[in-house]
Amino acid sequence: MTTARPTTSYAQLGTAYGEQLTAQGVAASMLTHKWQAADLIAPHSDIDVRVILDQAPASWWEWNERLAAAHHRTVLLDPAHSRLLEHPPGFAFTTGELDRNLVSPAEVSTWTLATGNATALQRWRSHAQTVPWGRADERFYRGILDARIGGRYQLDKDSADNVHHDLDGYRRHCIVWHYVAPCWFAAAAITTRTRCPGKTAALSQWHPGELEAHAEEFLRLSRTSSDTSPSHLRLLRTAHVAVDAVLRHTPAPRSLPEVPETDPSAWTTTAGMLRVRVARWIYYLSPPPGTATDYLITREEKELRSARNTLSRLADRASGDDATLIRAMTALLPPGPTTASTLRDLLALWGRHRSVVEAFLSAHSA
Repeated sequence: MTTARPTTSYAQLGTAYGEQLTAQGVAASMLTHKWQAADLIAPHSDIDVRVILDQAPASWWEWNERLAAAHHRTVLLDPAHSRLLEHPPGFAFTTGELDRNLVSPAEVSTWTLATGNATALQRWRSHAQTVPWGRADERFYRGILDARIGGRYQLDKDSADNVHHDLDGYRRHCIVWHYVAPCWFAAAAITTRTRCPGKTAALSQWHPGELEAHAEEFLRLSRTSSDTSPSHLRLLRTAHVAVDAVLRHTPAPRSLPEVPETDPSAWTTTAGMLRVRVARWIYYLSPPPGTATDYLITREEKELRSARNTLSRLADRASGDDATLIRAMTALLPPGPTTASTLRDLLALWGRHRSVVEAFLSAHSA
């Protein structure tokens, strides 16, 4: 396998990304990324960007085309970027939506500043930490656990197609940071009813009873060179033991009072995810030379299913024009596996119904 170490830090990568967005006319007032600095382990972790805009663009479609071009150009800067910038941003929001606290607190709590106003981000994160715990939080963190426990985590599903350095190290990284640490993060949040800022924080701060030894071991492994690390198969066995121990300290799903998962918040968070889909599909269907995206295309099924499920819940509570718009948007999210062919069909479908897409994506952004 070709050796290609990253030539830039994650902070420098965020800056370079912002420069490419500006060059393509994407006027982002802020870029954040999911997880804290300690959770990003070079050269294996990718950076999952969120774009914050002062206001919604006149055309989300054209904005996505520019976003896809900026992402493509940033990946071309360095071969390692095909892994570090695995996909275009995961969400786009406006400052008004964040000022009105319309974005999932569990999502905002994990953000780290890449470019922009640190004071504003701190204000949004502080509010996200103080909002009362609710059904949306249970759903968010239980979803992380449910996707991995009970044998659902499969190491071979963590694609190494864009990994150009230390494949064995990457496999070990996946076990720690895509399996154990997310389960730990979610379990800590559920047990303490606290929205954790990151995976390292959860491992460092929540380790009751016998979990302390497991936490120390996996934190040590994150700092250990590949030459002295256990084989990935042995590590996977250790990981299963650790996750089982975590689950013994995690309360069973509980009934919560019917305090509303506010419809505007659910709408805005879902719209924020759908706002960047076209950029992702364009990039996945025409990636830079040597960059693999087939596995990312397959993952789109999960993202679209999540959006469709949320919109179905919203439709049950909505009325009037909102209900009509939600149902129209839901009809543009057909179920089933995602392939290159289905993504092309989706682009064509959204293009034919662009007025519906634009209306939904901007409905609560002002």
